[in-house]
Amino acid sequence: QLQLVESGGGLVQPGGSLRLSCAASGFTLDHYAVAWFRQAPGKEREGISCHSHTDGSTYYADSVKGRFTISRDNAKNVVYLQMNNLTPEDTAVYYCAADVWLPCFHGGLADAKPDYWGQGTQVTVSS
Repeated sequence: QLQLVESGGGLVQPGGSLRLSCAASGFTLDHYAVAWFRQAPGKEREGISCHSHTDGSTYYADSVKGRFTISRDNAKNVVYLQMNNLTPEDTAVYYCAADVWLPCFHGGLADAKPDYWGQGTQVTVSS
């Protein structure tokens, strides 16, 4: 069974940091492009980061650029999202996704329909 499982969400104060993990089972992530999405209450889903396994290119939405970093540990079959300098506007459910190819460029993730999704992890930024 092919599965992605996120972890690492929680409550953090503004200015704090969290690292989300996305563990894959049933398939090898280094053969897939991976992305992180988020959805806040009442808002549309936002693709915030993407990493291509073919050329190593990465994409960050303007809303997270310079604060968030996507990375992989192929030995552990895990993808991470390091989130620094968090603000209340970052409060959302965060999802990881994977597919053999993803549009890891500006505007590409808006209409993307990855084959594999995690269940989501809640991130709340509040004092």
